[in-house]
Amino acid sequence: MKQSLQLKLGQQLTLTPQLQQAIKLLQLSTLDLQQAIEETLESNPLLEREDDQPELVNNSTESSDVDFSEHGEPNESTSEDLPVDTRWEDLMPSSAPATGSGSGDGEDGQFGDRDAVPESLHSHLLWQLNLTRFSDLDHEIALALIDAVDSDGRMTQTPEEILLGLALPEVELDEVMAVLHRLQHFEPTGVFAADLRECLLIQLRQMPLDTPYRELAGAIVSRHLEQVAHSDLRQLARRLRVDEDDVSAALALIRTLDPNPGASLGDDSTEYITPDVFVKRHSGSWRVELNPDIAPRLRINNQYARLMSSQCSESDRSFVKDNLQEAQWFMKSLQNRNETLLKVASKIVEYQRQFLEIGEEAMRPLVLAEIAQQIDMHESTISRATTRKYMHTPRGIFELKYFFSSHVGNADTGETSSIAIKALIRKFIQEENPRKPLSDSKLCTLLEEQGVVVARRTIAKYREQLNVAPSNERKRLI
Repeated sequence: MKQSLQLKLGQQLTLTPQLQQAIKLLQLSTLDLQQAIEETLESNPLLEREDDQPELVNNSTESSDVDFSEHGEPNESTSEDLPVDTRWEDLMPSSAPATGSGSGDGEDGQFGDRDAVPESLHSHLLWQLNLTRFSDLDHEIALALIDAVDSDGRMTQTPEEILLGLALPEVELDEVMAVLHRLQHFEPTGVFAADLRECLLIQLRQMPLDTPYRELAGAIVSRHLEQVAHSDLRQLARRLRVDEDDVSAALALIRTLDPNPGASLGDDSTEYITPDVFVKRHSGSWRVELNPDIAPRLRINNQYARLMSSQCSESDRSFVKDNLQEAQWFMKSLQNRNETLLKVASKIVEYQRQFLEIGEEAMRPLVLAEIAQQIDMHESTISRATTRKYMHTPRGIFELKYFFSSHVGNADTGETSSIAIKALIRKFIQEENPRKPLSDSKLCTLLEEQGVVVARRTIAKYREQLNVAPSNERKRLI
């Protein structure tokens, strides 16, 4: 093989570290951005918050109101200042007795209850197991049964599979079933059920014997559970040979049962959304502002920056130089993120101004390419800037992706947003006669009167997305 030199000319797109960092920060949510800022502040000593100020220690202000002597005893001047009839309960708010039942409703309540970890279904069942008398063998079987329960309280394994998993030759299936029946009396009522039918039957059995329509409700669940969703009173009454009023009362009792009893326990903490931009109406126009609380204001630490010009070792100066460059890149990336987010949000508000003034029925169809063309950016950049970013408006908090939707034909303006069509469908259904609900064909006719031409199958798809039952089922519920 003969060696030779060749010269080729080509173009290649290379992402610089600065551009990679800017893209990464742009696609981060508010929570992830705050975490990234904290990590950068901890790793880079040249970067700091603008509100970080050194605390000034003042002996006069830091001293306590009660002055103690050298041996730890109160001085005479202190004891003379106290009133004669003063009690420590009056001077120490934290030691004041709790009012009411001691539930900690006040400001100085029980902080342990506030920060306590929510109890899970598994831990709640184990707590009840420890309060129940079981033999050592039955206790081991009960632990296996508890481990086979999912978060809704249903059994994920059959008793036969649990018996095989125990691998104890002295245990038989009857003993596993006996322990299972005892565990089915645990709280919340309805746990350790194999399916929905057994879950409802467990709850009915544990009701008082004098509960009205308890036996009829049990018969309906046992033999005609599939017909409960349709609420066909006449057919159920004919099969059970009872009156329709009795069937209606039994169905009302069944609807009070919990199909997923285990879901009532667990992590029910509320997750709050921090908006990235605020939209406010000012002097007849809409103003878009960034949320100043989503990211702290950063600056370069001048004390470290002066080391660049001081007489220090070469390694120290190299360390300061690298961190200074990294800090400047990070601050520039944050600034670009805020500017891009503000541009995109401003254009969205400009397009969807009628939505802010009228509501969902006036939502305009919008795609990423339209915003990208207006602000001279790529669609991928708009996608990153609108993912997991939220806008606070007078009509609520919405993700920026919410304002982008598909469209269908319109006789007047040419196209209508799918969100606007869903809003019209919801409005028509809310205003319908409950005894004569609107069918999908009738909804098509009403939309045509509004100038929106939509196929019936499209109406059915939008209705399912709104969690609205068909007209025949809505009539049966009435």
